[in-house]
Amino acid sequence: MQIAGLIALSDPPRTDSASLVAQLRMLGVRTVMVTGDAPTTAAVVARAVGLEGTVCQPGPIPERVHPEDFAVFAGVLPEDKYHLVETFQKDGHTVGMCGDGANDAPALRQAQMGIAVSTATDVAKSAAGIVLTQPGLGGIVASVKEGRVTFQRILTYTLNSITKKVVQVLFLAIGLIMTGYAILTPILMVIIMITGDFLGMSLTTDNVRPSRLPNAWRIGRLTMAGVFMGIAELIFCTTILTIGKFGMGFEIGVLRTLAFVVIVFGHQATTYSIRERRRLWSSRPSMWVIASSIADILIATTLAACGILMMPLPISVVTVTLAAAVVFALVVDTAKSLVFGRLGIV
Repeated sequence: MQIAGLIALSDPPRTDSASLVAQLRMLGVRTVMVTGDAPTTAAVVARAVGLEGTVCQPGPIPERVHPEDFAVFAGVLPEDKYHLVETFQKDGHTVGMCGDGANDAPALRQAQMGIAVSTATDVAKSAAGIVLTQPGLGGIVASVKEGRVTFQRILTYTLNSITKKVVQVLFLAIGLIMTGYAILTPILMVIIMITGDFLGMSLTTDNVRPSRLPNAWRIGRLTMAGVFMGIAELIFCTTILTIGKFGMGFEIGVLRTLAFVVIVFGHQATTYSIRERRRLWSSRPSMWVIASSIADILIATTLAACGILMMPLPISVVTVTLAAAVVFALVVDTAKSLVFGRLGIV
């Protein structure tokens, strides 16, 4: 027999794989390649996509293995993929698994973020939590960013809720002690809840930047941040109420209107500060947030100035209270940046 020629066979990685690994690295996500290929082949592919590190030789997956130990796991059997995901999770990691074959299904199901590519088998797609609908791997980065955007919106909503609960409960107590009467009537409390809900619901449409690093729920720190913002707004509201009672001599009916106005304006100030982890002017609010904010201010101003469902309050007092709320927003935002930084809320 004589050699007639040679045919070279190659199964190169996708052209977008290297950029995907680089983008995930910038987002703080460590990428590990798990393959059934031989170690030599796996090492070549890993270098082509920008994965640098040790190659785990074929055999049983070590019981105590960390993502930092190896960049590549070669000669891995289907059941070992599942055990590897489970091992990383036991170490406290949130694991994403990308696969396309039926043998990847157990690992896709076990991972918190199972991703099946567009060409995956039906079994893999059924086991995954996310199915890419377009060729390529760009959807993985988009999924990570979208998840972080959603996390930030939930975080803003939670902080906003804690802040408002602290203010409303304590301000009612302080108003009762200061005046001897309930500082808010039931109808005023209903109006405050309605106007607050307008702004709160609009936050779901707000412009949000995904965080640069993975997020995690730290309930204790989150509660401390919300209580801090609530105490700050409580001080602002109490100061305005004190000026109205002792400085301007308002009677209880007018004081109730003033309390209504200062709570609405104070909520506006803290909401704009909370929605941004850095300074409140770092990003532009969405149009729905701006529209809801304007509507809340107009509703509160009109009701208070015209004396609808409450005693009338001079428009000059309403205007000065609004200006004071703007100053308060700038002051509390400066303190918030320092507190949020210390608590690691980013």
